[in-house]
Amino acid sequence: MSDQELLAQHFEDHRAYLHSVAYRMLGSTGEADDAVQEAWLRLSRSDSDAVDNLRAWLTTVVGRVSLDMLRSRKARREDPDGSDHIEPIVSESTEENPAEEAELADSVGLAMLVVLENLSPAERVAFVLHDMFGVPFSEIGEIAGRSPDAARQLASRARRTVRGSVPPADPDLAEQRKVVEAYLAAARAGDFEALLDVLDPDVVQRIHTAEGDRRWAPPAEGSENVARRALARGRPFAPYGRPAIVNGNMGAVADIEGRRFAVVAMTISNGRIATMDVFLEPIEPPDRPS
Repeated sequence: MSDQELLAQHFEDHRAYLHSVAYRMLGSTGEADDAVQEAWLRLSRSDSDAVDNLRAWLTTVVGRVSLDMLRSRKARREDPDGSDHIEPIVSESTEENPAEEAELADSVGLAMLVVLENLSPAERVAFVLHDMFGVPFSEIGEIAGRSPDAARQLASRARRTVRGSVPPADPDLAEQRKVVEAYLAAARAGDFEALLDVLDPDVVQRIHTAEGDRRWAPPAEGSENVARRALARGRPFAPYGRPAIVNGNMGAVADIEGRRFAVVAMTISNGRIATMDVFLEPIEPPDRPS
């Protein structure tokens, strides 16, 4: 085996970890793939013999690449809710798909990703690397071009924003599924009271679309407002909805004529839906008459 082949093998040993780091920072599986690939390119062009801790070195590279991508994204963003790039990780069954199980286990809840969008790029990188992966502030400071104390302050500010913003999800997926099925049944039947039974009184529903999509709407807050929106806007599509695992928690997907229409991520806490994030797929424009 050549030195380059051996280096590639060592890199592959860290790929899943690096993708997990990048996905939490970027919220996009595609962009996470790009960040990890860039890490490999930089490693392949570097003097790897001088790298004492390959995992730490690669984490630093992925952090820097992700920070640059977040800054570029923030500079050009014009979408209403800042989440047009978020890519949910969806599975309808993980029983016979170990790779899918691993991807879901490495994912982070969609509600948390939405909250992370409210952070500055440097705050997000500092919070993810330190609080989720235990990277020392000295290394985070090098990534962000700050002192270790400044990096600690970035993570602290991020922590204050994140703390309490997403309720803890119930751990039992089977129980979560019952709540999702009850919600879908109530939406199909147009049963307002049944919807209230499965919605937390302080539930928040957010709709995420591409920039300029007319289906976007401001967040709905409170069980009655969310139930009314479900009946007014969601009932026609409720028959197409079915439970699915979305970023490790039960949610729902809707396909129409074999095409994915929507992904609904939910946080189910204390037996009720506490957050709902509805990701609507882009609508293709109709064919122009010839």
